[in-house]
Amino acid sequence: MDFGYHAPTLSFPVHGTLMIEPTESESKHEMDQFIDALLTIREEIREIETGKADAKDNVLLNAPHPEYEIVADEWHHAYSRQKAAYPTKWVAENKFWIPVSRVDNGFGDRNLVAKF
Repeated sequence: MDFGYHAPTLSFPVHGTLMIEPTESESKHEMDQFIDALLTIREEIREIETGKADAKDNVLLNAPHPEYEIVADEWHHAYSRQKAAYPTKWVAENKFWIPVSRVDNGFGDRNLVAKF
Protein backbone atom coordinates (compact mmCIF):
# COMPACT_ATOMS: atom_id res chain seq x y z
CA MET A 1 0.00 0.00 0.00
CA ASP A 2 2.96 2.37 0.44
CA PHE A 3 3.25 2.24 -3.35
CA GLY A 4 -0.45 3.03 -3.86
CA TYR A 5 -1.49 -0.42 -5.05
CA HIS A 6 -4.42 -2.40 -3.76
CA ALA A 7 -4.33 -6.16 -3.94
CA PRO A 8 -4.62 -7.20 -7.60
CA THR A 9 -6.04 -10.50 -8.72
CA LEU A 10 -3.89 -13.03 -6.89
CA SER A 11 -3.58 -16.75 -6.54
CA PHE A 12 -1.21 -19.10 -4.76
CA PRO A 13 -0.62 -21.91 -7.28
CA VAL A 14 2.29 -23.48 -5.40
CA HIS A 15 2.90 -23.32 -1.65
CA GLY A 16 5.11 -20.35 -0.82
CA THR A 17 4.51 -18.58 -4.13
CA LEU A 18 2.34 -15.74 -5.33
CA MET A 19 0.99 -15.31 -8.84
CA ILE A 20 -0.12 -11.80 -9.82
CA GLU A 21 -2.61 -11.58 -12.64
CA PRO A 22 -3.03 -8.03 -13.91
CA THR A 23 -5.99 -7.42 -16.17
CA GLU A 24 -5.77 -6.34 -19.77
CA SER A 25 -6.98 -2.88 -18.71
CA GLU A 26 -3.57 -2.13 -17.13
CA SER A 27 -1.42 0.14 -19.30
CA LYS A 28 2.24 -0.54 -20.03
CA HIS A 29 3.12 2.52 -17.97
CA GLU A 30 1.19 1.13 -14.98
CA MET A 31 2.82 -2.28 -15.39
CA ASP A 32 6.28 -0.64 -15.54
CA GLN A 33 5.55 1.20 -12.29
CA PHE A 34 4.32 -2.01 -10.69
CA ILE A 35 7.52 -3.79 -11.69
CA ASP A 36 9.50 -0.87 -10.27
CA ALA A 37 7.58 -1.28 -6.98
CA LEU A 38 8.39 -5.00 -6.89
CA LEU A 39 12.08 -4.32 -7.57
CA THR A 40 12.12 -1.68 -4.82
CA ILE A 41 10.53 -4.14 -2.39
CA ARG A 42 13.14 -6.72 -3.38
CA GLU A 43 15.86 -4.19 -2.55
CA GLU A 44 14.22 -3.60 0.85
CA ILE A 45 14.42 -7.36 1.44
CA ARG A 46 18.07 -7.37 0.38
CA GLU A 47 18.81 -4.59 2.91
CA ILE A 48 17.48 -6.86 5.67
CA GLU A 49 19.38 -9.89 4.35
CA THR A 50 22.68 -8.02 4.29
CA GLY A 51 22.18 -6.33 7.66
CA LYS A 52 21.91 -2.84 6.19
CA ALA A 53 18.37 -2.65 7.65
CA ASP A 54 17.36 -3.86 11.10
CA ALA A 55 15.56 -7.22 10.98
CA LYS A 56 12.90 -6.09 13.46
CA ASP A 57 12.54 -2.41 12.53
CA ASN A 58 12.54 -1.93 8.79
CA VAL A 59 10.45 -0.21 6.14
CA LEU A 60 9.11 -3.53 4.84
CA LEU A 61 8.02 -5.01 8.15
CA ASN A 62 6.37 -1.77 9.30
CA ALA A 63 4.55 -1.08 6.04
CA PRO A 64 2.15 0.41 5.27
CA HIS A 65 2.93 3.85 6.65
CA PRO A 66 -0.19 6.04 6.98
CA GLU A 67 0.00 9.82 6.94
CA TYR A 68 -0.65 10.15 10.67
CA GLU A 69 2.55 8.18 11.38
CA ILE A 70 4.65 10.09 8.84
CA VAL A 71 3.66 13.52 10.18
CA ALA A 72 3.74 12.60 13.89
CA ASP A 73 6.06 14.59 16.13
CA GLU A 74 8.06 11.49 17.01
CA TRP A 75 9.61 8.96 14.64
CA HIS A 76 10.89 5.76 16.26
CA HIS A 77 12.37 3.97 13.25
CA ALA A 78 15.95 3.54 12.03
CA TYR A 79 14.91 4.38 8.45
CA SER A 80 13.80 7.81 7.29
CA ARG A 81 10.27 9.14 6.95
CA GLN A 82 11.13 9.85 3.32
CA LYS A 83 11.88 6.18 2.67
CA ALA A 84 8.66 5.14 4.40
CA ALA A 85 6.38 7.65 2.70
CA TYR A 86 7.90 7.94 -0.76
CA PRO A 87 9.76 4.75 -1.72
CA THR A 88 10.06 5.87 -5.36
CA LYS A 89 9.93 9.18 -7.24
CA TRP A 90 6.64 8.33 -8.92
CA VAL A 91 5.04 7.56 -5.55
CA ALA A 92 6.12 10.99 -4.28
CA GLU A 93 4.45 12.61 -7.29
CA ASN A 94 1.15 10.76 -6.83
CA LYS A 95 0.91 9.58 -3.21
CA PHE A 96 -2.19 7.70 -2.04
CA TRP A 97 -2.50 7.90 1.74
CA ILE A 98 -4.05 4.91 3.43
CA PRO A 99 -6.30 5.53 6.47
CA VAL A 100 -4.75 2.90 8.78
CA SER A 101 -1.49 1.10 9.41
CA ARG A 102 -0.97 -2.66 9.30
CA VAL A 103 -3.83 -4.76 10.57
CA ASP A 104 -3.10 -8.02 12.35
CA ASN A 105 -5.52 -10.17 10.37
CA GLY A 106 -4.99 -13.27 12.53
CA PHE A 107 -5.76 -11.34 15.70
CA GLY A 108 -8.77 -9.71 14.05
CA ASP A 109 -10.09 -13.07 12.86
CA ARG A 110 -9.88 -14.46 16.40
CA ASN A 111 -11.15 -11.33 18.16
CA LEU A 112 -14.01 -9.97 16.09
CA VAL A 113 -15.54 -6.80 17.53
CA ALA A 114 -18.69 -5.49 15.90
CA LYS A 115 -19.26 -1.78 16.42
CA PHE A 116 -22.60 -0.20 15.73
